[in-house]
Amino acid sequence: MEWNWARSHAYRAARVAHPTSVAEAQELVAGAGRVRALGSRHSFTAVADSDGLLLSTRDLPLDLVLDEAARTVTVSAGARYGDVAAALDARGWALANLASLPHISVGGAVATGTHGSGDRNGSLAAGVRAIELIGPDGELRRVARGEADFAGSVVALGVLGVATRVTLDVEPSYVVRQAVYRDLPWSTVEGRLDEVTGSAYSVSLFLDWAAGAVDQVWLKSRGGLPATLLGAAPATQTVHMLAGAPTAAVTAQLGEPGPWHERLPHFRMAFTPSRGEELQSEYLVPRPAAPEAFAAMRRLGPAVAPVLQVSEVRTVAADDLWLSGAYGTDVVGIHFTWVKDAERVYALLPAIEAALLPLGARPHWGKCFLTAPAYPRGEDFRALRARVDPDGKFGNAFVDDVLPRPGL
Repeated sequence: MEWNWARSHAYRAARVAHPTSVAEAQELVAGAGRVRALGSRHSFTAVADSDGLLLSTRDLPLDLVLDEAARTVTVSAGARYGDVAAALDARGWALANLASLPHISVGGAVATGTHGSGDRNGSLAAGVRAIELIGPDGELRRVARGEADFAGSVVALGVLGVATRVTLDVEPSYVVRQAVYRDLPWSTVEGRLDEVTGSAYSVSLFLDWAAGAVDQVWLKSRGGLPATLLGAAPATQTVHMLAGAPTAAVTAQLGEPGPWHERLPHFRMAFTPSRGEELQSEYLVPRPAAPEAFAAMRRLGPAVAPVLQVSEVRTVAADDLWLSGAYGTDVVGIHFTWVKDAERVYALLPAIEAALLPLGARPHWGKCFLTAPAYPRGEDFRALRARVDPDGKFGNAFVDDVLPRPGL
């Protein structure tokens, strides 16, 4: 039986294929009835499952092509961000941002709207310049930024085809310093949120919604770091956001400068992220609604705390990608790392969604949620899906429920 990385979802597909070339993948897609692409298995739902063929992109060659003049890099959709980043940095180039885990695949991350943090940093999908997909007939098509279908083809949950290669924006390599600040009072977060999230290139707040302070604020800076953060003192030793977890797994802190790809993620590539025993949810709230969302979560804190390992708050800049959580608006991501107990987690989600969805929150597509709200370009996406994949070859029960095709 095939499992996701946290062994919280067992894939139901009758067959899993591991092509080692794009040509082999094309042949498999052309001959399949229903097919879904499978990346690094970091989703917590059935979004990547299939009742037919699961086509793993893991064994496709990295095949990195750097175009310094265009400031782009093209890589396999199955490549992990950590591998891409190390190869890029060795040539003096970088990506603008990374997610907390470097272990995730490029194709899967952009398809689900995965992100890092930073007031001026878009999601990983916002850095896509072009994407190559295998269509239902096995033929390749490429969609590039500026073309009519592009904004609907990046964050697309894999329903427009199997991504084989992705072209990303790059910039010259840079150095990042990371430090953690402890016990930032909630009153400061509520009254000075813009100062907190604007205090570094990338900012993450770790908390439990029940205490009177944010336990940890992780600052990642391309310049200097403050001596204190609005009164919160820097940690004097390396810390993990999960109590008792091994600190060897996290990237270097204490202001030590290092390559961008060894500081922007929270976790080191060589270690299992978090504890590996968890479920996750995340809701992306329009930034103007953040104070109301925080107040709602504080009210829910006593109910949430017994099922929560830690919650993380991050910011993401707006983009124009139709199914992105940040479509058309800057957002604040409220992330939950739960204990690995699906019954208790899903019992909490109705109350959380009742509080956050009316504020315009959108769930992360690869994490645990119940309701997918309407998206401004949702009907346009359904029309694009009907045109590109009229028979629904790339669908499954999960995506057909949250994004029903016309006529379903």
